[in-house]
Amino acid sequence: MMGRPRYFTPSEVAAHNTAEDLWVSFLGKVYDLSPLMSQHKGDVLLLPIMEFAGKDISSWFDPKTEDILKYVDPLTCCVAYYTPRGRFLHIPPTGPRSDWDSDIGQPWWRDCRYEVGLLSAKTRWIRIINTLTSQEQRMEVCSEETLNEILQRYLRYNSHARSYTWKYNGAVLDMNKTLSENNVPDNDLELEQLRLDRDAFTPAILLHYNDDLTED
Repeated sequence: MMGRPRYFTPSEVAAHNTAEDLWVSFLGKVYDLSPLMSQHKGDVLLLPIMEFAGKDISSWFDPKTEDILKYVDPLTCCVAYYTPRGRFLHIPPTGPRSDWDSDIGQPWWRDCRYEVGLLSAKTRWIRIINTLTSQEQRMEVCSEETLNEILQRYLRYNSHARSYTWKYNGAVLDMNKTLSENNVPDNDLELEQLRLDRDAFTPAILLHYNDDLTED
């Protein structure tokens, strides 16, 4: 990927859960495997992948090598891939096979063509309140995102969001910084420890109209 990567929430990944539109996440990365599914449509080796459509499959991998987990087969004493859900695409068979083409190039989990972004390590909820219209929108965002990137998410609700100054507690927010870098607190852990309703303490970002409406 070129430039700054895009971050996704787990719920965004989960929305892509069909054979025609299949995403997975692993080791902090998000992969769109839809082209792979189309290319190998009907292959039984796709079934374990389809079972985990829209889910995180980090448990399949060794975090040190970023390769599929391996084990020593007690019957053959050979090192083999550990695939308890069944062998899947680009995993070689455990024994010699005349129909196995070992020249597959990069396996899909190492092929950066499928990588569409990164999985957020921590999501958080915010309220965005338009002080001109009193419209309020709750949004789940990635903690790694800048305010400009959050603005991109918000454009679906207000196409003129760039015509507003974004503030928190009266302070103008730096749109090139994250919420935390703008001193917008994330109290999720403390609220959980105190058993308080997180929704009742969601930080509110206020939008103040300050310019002519931007063009669509």
